[in-house]
Amino acid sequence: MKNFGIEFDSERQIFALQMKDTSYVMGLAGGYLGHLYFGKKINHISDRVAFREKDYSFLEGKPGDKCTFMDGFPFEYGTSGVGDFRVSCLNLANSRGDIACELKYKEHRIYDGKKGISGLPASYGSEAGTKTLEIVLADAAGLCEVTLSYSIFENLNVVARSISITNISNESIYIDKILSSCIELPYKGQDIISLHGSWARERRADRRAIGHGKIAIESTRGISSHQEHPFIALVDKETTESSGDAIGMAFVYSGNFIAEVERTQHDVLRAVLGISPNQFNWKLEPGESFNAPEAVLVESHQGLGEMSRTFHDFIREHIIRSPYLHEQRPILINNWEATYFDFNMDKLLEIARQAKACGIEMLVMDDGWFGKRNSDNSSLGDWTDDLTKLPLGVKGLCEKVNEIGLAMGIWFEPEMISPDSELYRTHPDWALAIDGRDASECRNQFVLDLTRKEVVDYVYECVARVLRETNIQYIKWDMNRPLTDVGSSVTRAGEIHHRYMLAVYELMEKLTAEFPKLLLENCSSGGGRFDMGMLYYSPQIWCSDDTDAMERLSIQEGTALIYPLSAIGAHVSICPNHIVGRTTDFRTRGYVALAGTFGYELDITKLSDEEKEMIREQVADYKKYNHIVREGDYYRITSCSDLVPRYDSEYSYSWMCVTKDKSEALYTYVQERGGANKRPELVKLAGLDPDAEYVLEDGRSFFGDELMNVGFVVDKIYGDGAAQIYYLVEKRAMI
Repeated sequence: MKNFGIEFDSERQIFALQMKDTSYVMGLAGGYLGHLYFGKKINHISDRVAFREKDYSFLEGKPGDKCTFMDGFPFEYGTSGVGDFRVSCLNLANSRGDIACELKYKEHRIYDGKKGISGLPASYGSEAGTKTLEIVLADAAGLCEVTLSYSIFENLNVVARSISITNISNESIYIDKILSSCIELPYKGQDIISLHGSWARERRADRRAIGHGKIAIESTRGISSHQEHPFIALVDKETTESSGDAIGMAFVYSGNFIAEVERTQHDVLRAVLGISPNQFNWKLEPGESFNAPEAVLVESHQGLGEMSRTFHDFIREHIIRSPYLHEQRPILINNWEATYFDFNMDKLLEIARQAKACGIEMLVMDDGWFGKRNSDNSSLGDWTDDLTKLPLGVKGLCEKVNEIGLAMGIWFEPEMISPDSELYRTHPDWALAIDGRDASECRNQFVLDLTRKEVVDYVYECVARVLRETNIQYIKWDMNRPLTDVGSSVTRAGEIHHRYMLAVYELMEKLTAEFPKLLLENCSSGGGRFDMGMLYYSPQIWCSDDTDAMERLSIQEGTALIYPLSAIGAHVSICPNHIVGRTTDFRTRGYVALAGTFGYELDITKLSDEEKEMIREQVADYKKYNHIVREGDYYRITSCSDLVPRYDSEYSYSWMCVTKDKSEALYTYVQERGGANKRPELVKLAGLDPDAEYVLEDGRSFFGDELMNVGFVVDKIYGDGAAQIYYLVEKRAMI
């Protein structure tokens, strides 16, 4: 077998995808494509024992046993209507409404490199470092052909999967369900890990046992959502941060999704991921094709930490395309929590002047600069300057900010429309609505029908006009409500959700093409659309509207289970915090924000001289350490969740980032609450070179193996929420 590559054994009818330390194996039995193995690398495959072919007399030519075969064979891509009663990937109906599809092997192709997916975000890779397998399956009754695509990447234990279906019949067919990935694994007591939450409580890790039946993780809100996340992991019961098997599945998509795991009657796990079938029905005319979004599968046999680091490397190397990917992002200050809607040009310029004096590099003007927007009840869609607040307009403000020495950014919510707006009064039909029903307002706004070309064109020109006329270098693209009343005068009901998402991607693709140097940050009431689909267009996403440093510990840790820290929008905000009312030490707020993009969300004009001096120190820290955080490997040390074992006596959360060459590391330790007569904690670090000597900034030195095995005693710190950072440099790297 190859160290890296894809092979087809024509004699044994076996496909083998060989990655760095992982093998993904499929095979053919009677023309059916089945899943054989996904796990630690194997170099020899002499048989297809996982198929249990002797269990099925149907494979020996006895059609009377077909149903037993269909309901037990480990299909690589399960379909409904023909005897497979497990969770399906494809529900396909003909023009009469009969639901059935039976897929058999037709042909395959293996090639270097990877194709994109028309209209959708997807991973990319060079011909030298990427291999792709396409397997074409044909429906036995001649309705369709389905192409399963698998791409692997050198030095990564990752399989990127996507699906395309083509109508080869002479009639219309209807897709009721089309998922992007399916794997089957023997049940051995695994747990499932998912990420759940709500607004301001995003991506809390949830680990639980898998019983018989189905577990579904799903969003039907039109966004990947705050409540659930397009990701699951299947992990052995004994899997820890650094040991044990884990398989993670994530979706490169920003709309409705479903991830399901079924423990079957024979104690086999079938895990699937794709577009939610809820409110989905796609009409496919003869000759037409439908492309499903991409799913990403990561395998680790070195615990959850290795799974996370693999996701991070994959996203940095094969998802994010922004020119900012490997660059230090500008340190910005956003006026939202400083002023909300109550601001004018003088106020913004005073913030800019004081920010400049503290080393901050960009002013971002948030909501309220357009139309008659003095609260959230009007003007979305009317993207014209409010000259009462900005007498010189956005262009004039931008010029003044640039004169001060700061770059400037701006907030948009382009996908929305206010009932109280000139746009709605002129085009009420441009909002999603169902005839005969009163529409549900949310945050005093409706959703624009982006399935209409004229709406997409209008939205794009509103944003592009501002960028063409000004020196704006950053956009915060917000999306503040779920999709309800999903009806359109021009689009079939079952197609609206997906066509809406395709339009959002079209807008972002066009925007980043026309303005390639634009720093685009996505946002959806905070972290409601934090996914790989969005990261394809923007290198960072606002993680949560909850900016409280202590709350952010669990939010950012859950996010970092999949996403690199460089993608996590994190700012220092004022105290008492506007969401939870907590007061946390200013230094701690800075240390937590360093584990992300870093910036400020406060009124700097109201800070004391001491606090402004701390901003200068934090800016210096960011510039000194950001390359470690942005490019390095991430390790959870003491966790905010049950992902890493904790002890009752511990009240700390900590993590560290280590450069790829292991010459530098940054360890961050946050004390949840202080305790009387407690000795400082002994913590075992991770990711270091065991034979290297590391020096702290105070001159103390330790070898990597003692820090990782004996441990490191943190300094005594006082107060709830107190924190400390430790910068370690390999001694020889200092010479």
